[in-house]
Amino acid sequence: MEYRRLGKSGLQVSVLSFGSWVSFSKQINDKVADQLMGIAYDSGVNFFDNAEVYALGESEKMMGRILKKKNWDRTSYLVSSKAFFGWRGKENKPNQTGNSRKHLIEACNEALQRLEVEYLDMYFCHRPDKNTPIEETVWAMNHLIQQGKIFYWGTSEWSGVEIMEAHRVAEKFRLIGPSMEQTQYNLFERNKIENEFLEIYKNVGLGTTIWSPLAAGLLSGKYNDGIPKGSRFALEGFDWLKNRWIMDDKVKKVKKLSELAAKLGVTTAALSIAWCIKNPNVSTAILGATKKQQLIDNLKALEVVPQLTPDVMEKIEAIMKTKPILPEY
Repeated sequence: MEYRRLGKSGLQVSVLSFGSWVSFSKQINDKVADQLMGIAYDSGVNFFDNAEVYALGESEKMMGRILKKKNWDRTSYLVSSKAFFGWRGKENKPNQTGNSRKHLIEACNEALQRLEVEYLDMYFCHRPDKNTPIEETVWAMNHLIQQGKIFYWGTSEWSGVEIMEAHRVAEKFRLIGPSMEQTQYNLFERNKIENEFLEIYKNVGLGTTIWSPLAAGLLSGKYNDGIPKGSRFALEGFDWLKNRWIMDDKVKKVKKLSELAAKLGVTTAALSIAWCIKNPNVSTAILGATKKQQLIDNLKALEVVPQLTPDVMEKIEAIMKTKPILPEY
């Protein structure tokens, strides 16, 4: 396993990590989750990602039960939560969502209880909150750090402007700014990581814990011939995922990518993940496997990275044609 510093912080995170979105409590039970987390940990994965909204709190409870059962040295792994959406779903009342001081602190306390840990290594604002001043959010996160309840705080799906505003506030009041951003990054979704955040990496530093490196499974090649039963595109309530990604031109590109992967002697999934982590601005790519073999295959992405020569990277670009157009200076 390779470990990278999270932006300009001193925290070292495994370049491949394990997340629970969609899968925990929806697709897999405790037994399978226990097996997958064990495989990940034994392979050197040290970061396990979660959020209050995943399965309306049940995902964190499941991960908490497994962490307690595993009884790993707490200093050997990182666990995160994210707050914004609340966990009560349609029952959410005012102040049970958003990035207000009240919700962030209460959501943190609830996450600690569900995960059965004394602190969170990383805590994210799951979305920007247009109704809460960024000053209040930065102060709240700083307060949680001072209390020892969280070690690093970050953002998820914030714009570059919003992230820099948080840093401006932190500098003004001598507080701790965000260390990381959790955004989507894959061969179809590239603009933020490869364009919008470029100046942030240089100026204040930014760790990235990227999600959906396989575009919800599309880049694994498993949808090349239709939607398999039991896959997340087949899940009830996730039609928006299917509608967004299942488009003829995208499937055609993945089929060509699969042909290239076959020539290299690797799977389409391992090639797609390897492409993500080849970018030095990616601190970690979060894997979301539901089966043992799937996770083992995804972890092989580490072995594929050396095969991504300039020639292979050019072939991938020629197939995908998704490279962002950078501004001219």
